Amino acid sequence: MKVRIIIVDDEVLSRRGIELRLRHLPDFEIVAQCANGREALAAVQQYKPDLIFLDIQMPGMSGFEVLAHLPQESLPLVVFVTAYDQYAIQAFEARAIDYLLKPIDETRFAEALERAREHLRARSAAQQRDRLMQIIAEITGCGEIVLDELLAKGQQALGAPRPEVLPIRQGRETVRLPVASIQWVDAAGDYMCIHAGGETHILRGTMKELEDLLDPKLFQRVHRSTIVNLRLVRSLRAHMNGEYFLTLESGHELKLSRTYRDKIEYFLSGTAGRTP
Repeated sequence: MKVRIIIVDDEVLSRRGIELRLRHLPDFEIVAQCANGREALAAVQQYKPDLIFLDIQMPGMSGFEVLAHLPQESLPLVVFVTAYDQYAIQAFEARAIDYLLKPIDETRFAEALERAREHLRARSAAQQRDRLMQIIAEITGCGEIVLDELLAKGQQALGAPRPEVLPIRQGRETVRLPVASIQWVDAAGDYMCIHAGGETHILRGTMKELEDLLDPKLFQRVHRSTIVNLRLVRSLRAHMNGEYFLTLESGHELKLSRTYRDKIEYFLSGTAGRTP
């Protein structure tokens, strides 16, 4: 399956340069070229590309403004193309996977393409995983005790403001999972994978519901689809694009996305999980 690409740049030669570089790559297909932001919005709606090469400075509507008009839930991957390196930070804050400076360096262009491939592979794997979790849950009856039920009845049934145990149905049994044993949680469609003690438990519900249930002194969201146990974070490693990687005591590595950079203080303060 080819990666569908739209090139957006008000300079004809810039568009042509990207086109020539992509022409002989069998896994990429240019579906449209646009000279301004308005054309880009229409092309994205029509062709639903996987990747956009997007110029930042264009008359009428900048590249940032183009992104602001696109639905975030279906946003393609974006590589910004610009003649000005001062836009680099803004490019990453706009969730671009990379940015290229004009004139485009061949090595940097190849790196941007490989980064796009990696992101698309991860996205495809995530979609397959979501479907797999749904099938497993349907077959085994996992996760039949949903979180909204716990939120509605949990205060009385569990007898505490924050539960110390999560009841999770697995087939005909209900597993009482100690909350303190949870290492991390990641989302898989309408289900969540709760990793604890070397095992993975499936629970039906949303990350927001689980966030509301867990003690924020012990658990924090570090990605739109990941919650981590603060006590089990061993180290924090910065990445050049503004993201961080957390290493747990188990050796498992999790990404702390740029959106959740305000959570870094939890890991640097050394007070995670301590009572004031």
